[in-house]
Amino acid sequence: MLARSVLALVVALIGLNGMGSHAVAAETAALPKEITGKDGAPLILIPAGSYPMGVPFGDRDGGRDEYPRHVIDIDPFYIDKYEITNARYLEFVKATSHRVPQNPKNPTRNLWEGIGIPASLADRPVINVDWSDANAYCAWAGRRLPREAEWEKAAKGNNDWRFPWGNVEPTDGHLNFNQKWIGEKTLMPVGSYEKGKSPYGVYDMAGNVWEWVNDWYDPKYYEKSPEKNPPGPESGTKKVIRGAGWQNETPTVRIFTRVDSDPTIRNESTGFRCAADAK
Repeated sequence: MLARSVLALVVALIGLNGMGSHAVAAETAALPKEITGKDGAPLILIPAGSYPMGVPFGDRDGGRDEYPRHVIDIDPFYIDKYEITNARYLEFVKATSHRVPQNPKNPTRNLWEGIGIPASLADRPVINVDWSDANAYCAWAGRRLPREAEWEKAAKGNNDWRFPWGNVEPTDGHLNFNQKWIGEKTLMPVGSYEKGKSPYGVYDMAGNVWEWVNDWYDPKYYEKSPEKNPPGPESGTKKVIRGAGWQNETPTVRIFTRVDSDPTIRNESTGFRCAADAK
């Protein structure tokens, strides 16, 4: 009798778990695949589910802070289809009187002309913004910066891939990388690389510009990260940037590359995109 009772309980639990999975799938399926933010930016739905975060099994070139590979479960969320452009950021500056993007250490890397931009700059990703600038923009647009675990899932889906498009080595047809600074043309208009988009259709998650995420940096966070919706460390001195930039070479444009950055730094290779909870 006891054995039968235990078996019945196990079957019941399996049934409940299955019902839970079906409920999550149904809830996600009811959400629109793409929405438009208050700033006019298109956002892509990243469905709920688990995925492998960190260096794939068999790879040996990851940094110490990119181990161990661990499975993370994420609730559904939306993420910007493209990196935030100068045109969108200009509207934010006009509406809020926020400071314009500037490089305080190297004025030759500035692209804006006072509170204005040339037309040729409109669709290129904004640069020379620090973490607070990025965070302020996302709040103004009714969104937030993506959490690091969200960013990585949006970049590779449920796959153990090295790059957003798979394991094929990067080419100039996949992303903007391995460049030298030549002014605004160093950057490519967002969404230029069809071959390089992620499984969900998110563009430029490798190359073009590094992207600020919400998380504080902790080199050992993967060793203690919760399995469900990891929020990142509670505090720190550096923030995480992901995705690599126009100057990076193949080893650092991998999905799982993590870099710690002074949150007050403004430079010509870092921008951002926003995210939002799925409601």
